Amino acid sequence: MFDILKDRTYRHLFLAQVVALLGTGLATVALGLLAYDLAGDSAAMVLGAVFTIKMIAYVGIAPIAGAFSDRVNRRAFLVLLDVVRAVVALCLPFVTEIWQVYVLIFLLQSASAAFTPTFQATIPDVLPEEARYTRALSLSRLAYDLENIVSPTLAALLLLVMGYNMLFLGTFVGFVASAILVVSVLLPNPTASGQRGIYDRTTRGIRIYLATPRLRGLLGLNLAVASAGAMVLVNSVVLVRGVLGLGESALAWTMFAFGVGSMTAALVLPRVLDRIADRTIMVAGGWLMVAALITLAAITGTGGFSWGLLLVIWLITGLGYSAVQTPSGRLLKRSAHPEDRPAVFAAQFALSHACWLISYPLSGWLMTAFGTISALLVLAALAALGLLVAVRVWPAHDAEAVEHTHENLPLDHPHLKGQRRHTHALVIDDAHPRWDSQF
Repeated sequence: MFDILKDRTYRHLFLAQVVALLGTGLATVALGLLAYDLAGDSAAMVLGAVFTIKMIAYVGIAPIAGAFSDRVNRRAFLVLLDVVRAVVALCLPFVTEIWQVYVLIFLLQSASAAFTPTFQATIPDVLPEEARYTRALSLSRLAYDLENIVSPTLAALLLLVMGYNMLFLGTFVGFVASAILVVSVLLPNPTASGQRGIYDRTTRGIRIYLATPRLRGLLGLNLAVASAGAMVLVNSVVLVRGVLGLGESALAWTMFAFGVGSMTAALVLPRVLDRIADRTIMVAGGWLMVAALITLAAITGTGGFSWGLLLVIWLITGLGYSAVQTPSGRLLKRSAHPEDRPAVFAAQFALSHACWLISYPLSGWLMTAFGTISALLVLAALAALGLLVAVRVWPAHDAEAVEHTHENLPLDHPHLKGQRRHTHALVIDDAHPRWDSQF
């Protein structure tokens, strides 16, 4: 897996991702402490509003940024967004009002909503071979999992010798380092995708996404991931601190178990995906998460809930979580031409976060209003619903190229070129199948 780091361009991009994630993790810890300073006992409401603003920015900004990212120099665009994020991070220590936090977080997350899908769409152009790209996806998943473990630990160590406001300086350094790493390499730019109106460009990624069977299946899988993931990320603190009465270190180890499961799957998947179809792995991972939640609910109902059980269930859930998440980039790459990839990756970014926007508040409300068992069962049912949709709309035999004809097109249509039968990748837009002609 680590052989792909020999590629200088990818190595610099991967390191840019890692340092930016570490900076973001430090900001997450600092924001919680800042919210408490500004709002006291109402800090949870402030953080809830901050998270909602983040999701709104992700869902609303990503498709717009994806629509126009093929019209600008990718490297310059990514560096500019890193600079915006760095400047916002530098402003956060100086806020004195809650509304200022909201404005700055919206700016920060809007820049991230434009940066992340553009960055993700660049990787398959840097590593066009499927096997190498799969390993890049696993490394990316590994980076996210390590961030969940390393950032809180680093923040705890830094807080021993400095105030929390200095953590925002670490965030600033992370984004600046990311910009320097991006500017140090040449990035491929896709060919502009023709003259289209603003509405067409803005919605194109989502229209391609929703018209492509495998990507409609991915949307169902996104719902499954968000449902199980929300149970882990939202309610672990309640289960560990409230139900079990354990300390903060126990919460850290509980989240560590989930991260270990996810990292294990990310390390194993590149070789597995060489032999087993993406759909099989992803659907199996989804059902593994559902089974884990139902098992925890059943054992909890008999009075057998314990910390050891929670660690095992969260580790299994992490395995399924990564099994769904890691291959998703392969589906997106396979389903779009290079010029459309930013828009399609942006659509995945927006639609997947729309699923989280549903599952996060639902998870917290269920746990608060009805308790652990109800939260587990309802979220397991929602995940199962997403999986059933995925299995239904994503064909079991999903060919990368599909033979078809254009009998209804005029004879002078530029895609015919004197022939009416050819193959194309299974990508569809609103007018007719997306042309990837192989004459």
